[in-house]
Amino acid sequence: MKGYIVYADGHCQIEELPIPEMGEYDALVKVESCGVCNGTDMKIIHGKFKGVEQYPVVLGHEGVARVVARGTKVRHYQIGDLVLMPYIGQTPEGIGSAWGGYAEYNLVTDARAMEEDGQIPEEYMYAQNVLPGDFDPVSSAMIITFREVLSTMGIFGFQPNQSLVILGLGPVGLSFVQFAKFLGMGPIIAVDIQDEKLEKAQKYGADAIVNSRVRDVREVVRSHCPGGIDYALDAVGVPGFINTALEILRPGGKVCVYGISEQQHTEIDWSRCPYNWTLQFNQFPSKKRESEAHSRIVEWIRLGILNPNDYISHVFDFEEIGKAFEKIENREPMMKMVIRFK
Repeated sequence: MKGYIVYADGHCQIEELPIPEMGEYDALVKVESCGVCNGTDMKIIHGKFKGVEQYPVVLGHEGVARVVARGTKVRHYQIGDLVLMPYIGQTPEGIGSAWGGYAEYNLVTDARAMEEDGQIPEEYMYAQNVLPGDFDPVSSAMIITFREVLSTMGIFGFQPNQSLVILGLGPVGLSFVQFAKFLGMGPIIAVDIQDEKLEKAQKYGADAIVNSRVRDVREVVRSHCPGGIDYALDAVGVPGFINTALEILRPGGKVCVYGISEQQHTEIDWSRCPYNWTLQFNQFPSKKRESEAHSRIVEWIRLGILNPNDYISHVFDFEEIGKAFEKIENREPMMKMVIRFK
């Protein structure tokens, strides 16, 4: 099979790899699509993702795949099932795994069967869930982002009728806008530097938008929430936003950091914020919580109130995967990009 390999010097290429070997609780899956995560993927390529240190690695963590074979103890996956979040499993000696969704074959593990047999699954296995058979494999790659966002909202403690500022309106930030609206939060204030994304945020339910290149975020927030904001969320990875957020928090408010920055430190100035406040990082979503969010996301899509295609701007065949990363490097306008396997 072919897989997309990243080397320590940042160069990437498609190479031949062995098809992963199944264990007794594993199912072999053929990957049909994998979403591009601008933040995580590019930081791994640049050697700046915390925790990924051994190169080369097989890249990709937003895979959608179809079951083609089953291990002897698999009971809850059937041949032909469409599943989310497969991982590559064991890789050849000398090659590591950055989850490996950009490879033609991956594995999923039957966590339920393991539990029924008295085994303890690893947490990531819980997020490998079956999708309805009529869902589109390409647009379904966006469901992984949706589940991450919804589960993270629970971790941050978002509640109805509470105010929220969101910095960064890529697919993640816009998902936070739409889901916060579903939850009944407000006012929701969306911040970005691209007018097109700000317009999308309004469409998805933002009560106010701020182009931070031309308007002062603190001034706009205070005009809507004179007493300060309940939550300020960094959805893109800008450490300096923490200090901006501290100036707009209400007493007892929370700064929430979801976006991953290449910069792993920043100076925090709390001289102009309330006495009582919280800073919470959640940059690696809980896979169990993602699994718990799965059915709600599927239901929203079924009801027609959530459309994954609204978030997808580009689809590339696997052989052209380099074009997706060129667009990111060139800072071209985009939403979610998806790699399609034939």
